[in-house]
Amino acid sequence: MNGGEKAGAGRLGTERLGTDGPVVGIQGLGCMGMSEFYGDTDEAAARATLEAALERGVTLFDTADIYGNGANEEFLAPFVHAHRDEITLATKFGIVRKPEDPSYRAVGNDPAYIAKSIDASLKRLGTDVIDLYYMHRRDPGVPLAESVGAMADLVAAGKVRHLGLSEVTGAELREAHAVHPIAAVQSEWSLFSRDVELSVAGAAADLGVAVVPYSPLGRGFLTGLFQDAGSDLSEGDFRRHQPRFTGANAQHNADLLAPVREAAAAHGATLGQIALAWVHQRADVHGVAVVPIPGTRKATRVLENTAAAGITLTDAELASLEPIAANVAGDRYPDMSGTSAARE
Repeated sequence: MNGGEKAGAGRLGTERLGTDGPVVGIQGLGCMGMSEFYGDTDEAAARATLEAALERGVTLFDTADIYGNGANEEFLAPFVHAHRDEITLATKFGIVRKPEDPSYRAVGNDPAYIAKSIDASLKRLGTDVIDLYYMHRRDPGVPLAESVGAMADLVAAGKVRHLGLSEVTGAELREAHAVHPIAAVQSEWSLFSRDVELSVAGAAADLGVAVVPYSPLGRGFLTGLFQDAGSDLSEGDFRRHQPRFTGANAQHNADLLAPVREAAAAHGATLGQIALAWVHQRADVHGVAVVPIPGTRKATRVLENTAAAGITLTDAELASLEPIAANVAGDRYPDMSGTSAARE
């Protein structure tokens, strides 16, 4: 672990991404839902959320070229322009979509695709350099050294400052890091999803790479604000089609939240805050820098989420939460073939 700084009055502490990467607030902000996937959004409220996050000490803002087919990067551009020297801007390439076919997904890792993707992202974001550029998904059909080599070329060209990977195995992280230093690896990590602990967390600790957990709130399920996505969420919400959050799986998984509720009551906290505190404490358990990026479109939720960084769960509470992930019903995605778990 890099040894982040403690929080000052009302603000987040900091952590370094990688051995020589940027120093960021110990909690970032996932911006995906501001443009797509979680139903209708209020643009004015989303912009207020960005400002509230920065004021609270959040400096890592995370997007990707596929979010809204580029719309999320375009949405962030004015905020990036206004605060360029205050923030660490992260975006991703690698998942290919077709606007005319919302269900289409492919993976692009070849050098020509990477070169095209960075230029498009820079244009949409209105900046000349990306602070942290992730490979969003891994295509086993393209040699990893070839893809990371192309990403390293972007650093040499001054278009990218630091490199990241998402949904890779520990072995893939080690292989990539040997080609060019990797600052951060982004994977799903929560009380519901602990695949990252199979090999990635250990490799990251060995290499000095930070782990950036996405969906640390289990896509909202760990907050207890909905129980069955199929009936509780709007028609445009992609969680209505996730195996864990509908039907019998949803009811089973909702019952797993009992120890989260108990810990929340003991700390005078929300369920989401307990879930985030658990993720933050993985840093000590695994000896690795951990900077979760919960997503939200509400400023009030930013205040709630960031406050979780100040909660320390007891050994007894951690023990009560330990069995949850092993008992979750349903996979993370309807199709798990593109995830690191499929290649472990």
